[in-house]
Amino acid sequence: MEIHKRRALLICDRNPDIKIDYVISITGHMANPGEVDSSAIHLRYVPDKTILKPVSFGRYLDALGTIKWETLEEGAATILNDVNNELVTRWLQLSISAPNQVHHGIDRHEVMLEDRQPNWDNVGLLSRLKQY
Repeated sequence: MEIHKRRALLICDRNPDIKIDYVISITGHMANPGEVDSSAIHLRYVPDKTILKPVSFGRYLDALGTIKWETLEEGAATILNDVNNELVTRWLQLSISAPNQVHHGIDRHEVMLEDRQPNWDNVGLLSRLKQY
């Protein structure tokens, strides 16, 4: 899928209060071509000027589920870059996990990526978040 068409699926709204830091969490699933189960996707972010419409993230994951990724890491990096490009968050954390036992001898394979704007930090807020 072409990058601009893929990113156009991510629809944003205005942040109702840009003066405060708060965390938005969205959890979904992305199909894996040729696999029975899907990958779990966890997105958490502190918004800046815009917030992501959850329904659009679901449609975006549906579209990504048609792509055969060489690695889970490649899929995670693509999602992070797409969301960062469209949403421009203060802080973003993305976790993606392969279906259980999809690799022989491996019970779980998970990738977590994190990004933040330069000079932004809210230790009090982030320290209270549950670890994935």
